[in-house]
Amino acid sequence: MDKDRVEGSLKQTKSAVKEVAGKVTGDAKLQADGKADKAEGKVQNAVGGIKDALRGK
Repeated sequence: MDKDRVEGSLKQTKSAVKEVAGKVTGDAKLQADGKADKAEGKVQNAVGGIKDALRGK
């Protein structure tokens, strides 16, 4: 498994926590940061998946 997939999944998980914390506390900036990080994590995970596919794993 490519390291980008692992890091992307981890980033998605951490960003989900950040987004929920922003909702709970009413912090719109924290919530927006969480959403942005989640999107970044999804892209990174997809890139890792492509790398794995190219390697034939």
